[in-house]
Amino acid sequence: MLNSFSLAFLAAVTVMVVLRTWLARRQIAHVAAHRGAVPSSFVDQVALPAHQKAADYTLARTRFGHFALAVDVVVLLALTLGGGLQWLHEFWSAHFDGLFYGVVLIFSVFALTSLIDLPLAIYRQFIIEERFGFNRMSGKLFAIDLVKHAALGVVVGVPVLLAVLWLMARMGERWWFDVWLFWCAFNLLILFIYPTWVAPLFNKFAPLADASLKTRVEALLNRCGFTSSGLFVMDGSRRSSHGNAYFTGFGKNKRIVFFDTLLDRLQTAEIEAVLAHELGHFAHRHVIKRIVLLFAMSLFFLAVLGQLIDSRWFFNGLGVHGQNTALGLTLFLLAGPVFTFLMTPLFSLLSRRDEFEADRYAAAHAASEDLIAALVKLYEDNAATLTPDPLHSLFYDSHPSAAIRIARLRDI
Repeated sequence: MLNSFSLAFLAAVTVMVVLRTWLARRQIAHVAAHRGAVPSSFVDQVALPAHQKAADYTLARTRFGHFALAVDVVVLLALTLGGGLQWLHEFWSAHFDGLFYGVVLIFSVFALTSLIDLPLAIYRQFIIEERFGFNRMSGKLFAIDLVKHAALGVVVGVPVLLAVLWLMARMGERWWFDVWLFWCAFNLLILFIYPTWVAPLFNKFAPLADASLKTRVEALLNRCGFTSSGLFVMDGSRRSSHGNAYFTGFGKNKRIVFFDTLLDRLQTAEIEAVLAHELGHFAHRHVIKRIVLLFAMSLFFLAVLGQLIDSRWFFNGLGVHGQNTALGLTLFLLAGPVFTFLMTPLFSLLSRRDEFEADRYAAAHAASEDLIAALVKLYEDNAATLTPDPLHSLFYDSHPSAAIRIARLRDI
């Protein structure tokens, strides 16, 4: 039977669905309306066919995202108010107890949702990405990646989940603080080991071989006071023609990574400008600020879960009649994103602010004209629309729209 929390949950789901649907329809209408002409500020740099391809790609992804939202909502309601999680609880509790019951319960939920998402992932990769010329992944490689992700999830996820459930059961009323400390330590460890232990499981990383580019990059690093464990090229072209560059790792284990597709497309000065932008994130401590924000939010939400875990109305309101730590954690992970959805534009705003800061830093340490040229090429190569709906962009986009971003760079 529904209680007041059930109604609050359904109201939150409704708000999320209505808002996402409205924003998607605005995006579709706005992009379609501006498909016929390149914006005046880009008319000398972007050809009409490229602009129309970006519009069509955006429309296809947005329409498919609308369908994927419907699937996600149906699965969420089926697991909660529909009794799916209750059935899994009854099934697994008849075969396991204690920590292992909690592990198999939570893993079965994520395995089920991953299995449902698999056809959607296949459609994205082999229909949408293929249609627009971005997919370079074979069915065999897709399957290998899938197996690797599953194996990594088991190898890493089982010990982590056992530790979390043990802390929840043994640390008393303040268990949430101990779980938070463990979660922070685990995330810092992953940041440190990811470049050398995790990323090579999926991609090959070779030292940057271009001597002139390497010399120029190292000079930029010296000017910016950035030290890394190396410059690497990643074989991103095995899976996609999209290009990018990033730095990863933590402390002395930082490394700079270029997609091979990026090196093939950009000139040396443009690559330097893109890297200067990435170094701007480091100089302004954006990564550290994000980590601090993530840790602060995780502490808050774990404290909230600490209050909900003993509240029968929380379990009953989401369609579960049992009550234990594993069920509470699962319900919180399922329902939490619904209630935090309205925070999305805040995080988008913070991310765009960081991008503007990194652009200003890049303009101070490389030529802004080179960064503009690189961005235009990246927008074109990645089929990023030049004419997004302003409200859709304000709500979702982690990066400023092309027109706004490049206009600011031109002012600099």
